[in-house]
Amino acid sequence: MGLQPLEFSDCYLDSPWFRERVRAHEAELEKTNKFIKELLKDGKNLIAATKNLSAAQRKFAHSLRDFKFEFIGDAETDDERYLDASLHEFSNFLKNLEEQREILALSVTETLIKPLERFRKEQLGAVKEEKKKFDKETEKNYSLLEKHLNLSAKKKELQLQEADNQVEQNRKHFYELSLEYVCKLQEIQERKKFECVEPVLSFFQGLFTFYHQGYELAKDFNHYKMALQINIQNTRNRFEGTRSEVEELMNKIRRNPQEHKRANHFTMEGYLYVQEKRPAPFGSSWVKHYCTYRKETKKFTMIPFEHRSGGKVGDEELFVLTYCTKRNIDTIDRRFCFDLEASDRPGVPVTMQAFSEEDRKLWMEALDGKEAVSVNFFYIHLYERHNCAQLDKIGFTVIKKCISAVETRGINDQGLYRVVGVSSKVQRLLSLLMDAKTCNEVDLENSVDWEVKTITSAMKQYLRSLPEPLMTYELHGEFIVPAKSGSPESRVNAVHFLVHKLPEKNKEMLEILVKHLANVSKHAKRNLMTVANLGVVFGPTLMRPQEETVAAIMDLKFQNIVVEILIENHEKIFKTLPDATFPEPISMSVSPPNAPPRQSRRQGQRIKRPLAVYNLCLELDDADSHSSPREDTPTGSMDSLSSQSPTPAFSSSPSGLLDGNHLIMDSGDLAGWTTNLPGQSRPSMVSWMNTPSANPAATNTASSTFFFPNPATGSDRTVESIAHRKARAVYPCEAEHSSELSFQIGAIFEDVQFSREPGWLEGTLNGKRGLIPQNYVQFL
Repeated sequence: MGLQPLEFSDCYLDSPWFRERVRAHEAELEKTNKFIKELLKDGKNLIAATKNLSAAQRKFAHSLRDFKFEFIGDAETDDERYLDASLHEFSNFLKNLEEQREILALSVTETLIKPLERFRKEQLGAVKEEKKKFDKETEKNYSLLEKHLNLSAKKKELQLQEADNQVEQNRKHFYELSLEYVCKLQEIQERKKFECVEPVLSFFQGLFTFYHQGYELAKDFNHYKMALQINIQNTRNRFEGTRSEVEELMNKIRRNPQEHKRANHFTMEGYLYVQEKRPAPFGSSWVKHYCTYRKETKKFTMIPFEHRSGGKVGDEELFVLTYCTKRNIDTIDRRFCFDLEASDRPGVPVTMQAFSEEDRKLWMEALDGKEAVSVNFFYIHLYERHNCAQLDKIGFTVIKKCISAVETRGINDQGLYRVVGVSSKVQRLLSLLMDAKTCNEVDLENSVDWEVKTITSAMKQYLRSLPEPLMTYELHGEFIVPAKSGSPESRVNAVHFLVHKLPEKNKEMLEILVKHLANVSKHAKRNLMTVANLGVVFGPTLMRPQEETVAAIMDLKFQNIVVEILIENHEKIFKTLPDATFPEPISMSVSPPNAPPRQSRRQGQRIKRPLAVYNLCLELDDADSHSSPREDTPTGSMDSLSSQSPTPAFSSSPSGLLDGNHLIMDSGDLAGWTTNLPGQSRPSMVSWMNTPSANPAATNTASSTFFFPNPATGSDRTVESIAHRKARAVYPCEAEHSSELSFQIGAIFEDVQFSREPGWLEGTLNGKRGLIPQNYVQFL
């Protein structure tokens, strides 16, 4: 479990648990600050200390390996997990470069030092300043409050009114500062991942250029860099979407805090000052307690808590309430007071003081005291928004007309669905389309009056205006679960199963929309709207939680992943029925691992593996592989990584080199170099560095040094000593080379032995012999 989200509504309660969560976030940012500071120091040493380059690299690698980003919520996206793992990958790469002590001639100040220093000073430094203001305002607020509450009720009304106004203004200022501080804390927690990883990535790109084998190393590193840039861009896109939603929620709560209080099992909760009587002649004292009350059980709880002493929490006191009575100022020299009596202490009332008259009225209402107000603000008040949009005949007509116009006029427009139209035009178009009298008269395909961005914005606005999201409140949580865990196949199956649980009209509308989005993604080279980008746009449009909280907003990235799965697998999901025996939604703790990456499934992007590492019997001619041009993927999300297919979209990888040696890393000890990482599903940079040369002589030398563990005993054996065994497929695989075998999960291979190509096996399936990725099978 990562850091708990900081709810804006808790700023107004300022409870002990809220302060604990704030301190946890502050501690994590301090850890990040120390990490960046150490990383900067190590980076400078790496540049300057040419005589001690190896030692500096080792220390720098150690700093990268030992740090792990914390995340908000209960799960990370695949992109975030790969960003987390990227520091470990960078560390492994530095270790591999340790023997190559070439002098670095390029300063990496611009690519590494300055961005991290800027992030540390501008972002983390800003948080420190906000913390100082927050602590100072906390001290000021509660000091002034105590002073105010100690005012005699016998003072003039004008003086009391002025004092009340002063306290109220100070309280509002404190709440404003608290909201801003909480928002800033969570923003930096989300921002720091890509802000820290991206400069390190740039540094690595420059580092290769100035080594003796820089060109070759950079070419191998390029594959990982491309994938990581997609991860960074996806994470950044989701961050931008999440940030806007968080700010919108913060502004809503700022405008009316009472109406956005979170539903909980307490009828009332908040701070009260409790009178503690002492023996004569010492009088009495007033101690601040955080109090909670449940109307159903009449249980009243008090916890002493003092903000100014570092947040020290006292012992909890619990009693069952008998009655509540208002105290007038003629019976006590304090305002806002009322008495409670506990069932176990009859005749011994406890006097309490609220923060204000309004606060006392709310407590009196909750406690069934006298002069109770009629409105209970501590039950969630849900506004019923007027929604004229419905999934009726007009609704389907509106969506179909918009889709037809977009595919006719603007399918290749850059930023389609991301570029928004003018609000007034969008509202005007919607009013015409949703009016049965004018709907058929609107010509979107041929009229120049309506821009494509106006049409797309109207379509999104219509979907957001439905009484509930297209994928329903009821199934929202169930859709999110598979996006957080599971293998690629289980994710698709889970979404497939849940889509067919939707109401018929919802499913029909969703099918129309997703089919259109799949068509849009096919034109991504022109419109730049990849599957991942469409997920960012339509995730919040098609899915949203019923209760709007920061925790729910943190799940936006998983909503995007669900939409990506729908787009990538729309044919299977909507054209076929789900498995009738599909189990209940998978638990995150028992989700199977993702299939290891192998090769690109994008046509025209695969370069043939060097024939020198093939088995001679499998060196088949593949002329089209030689002629296929290398295609560079532009920075950004060019392929969706949401489902993490067993054959993810890496750009232009020499088939087998990326993951062949990676398989050795996972299944054996490569000269004692690395430690196995359970569940690792990314190509290791270290493995690319150890790829045998295409030179036949070098190949023979290199292959003789590879050893593989015996699955039965765990001891190392040579390739020749493990042969003629059976193996079972644990992942499906589609052949991308004429020498490879295609198979499904559970396929049994005969006469399996290790190939001369590292990380690949040679086996027979249904009478055909070919290559099998080693980490796709288990020996029997």
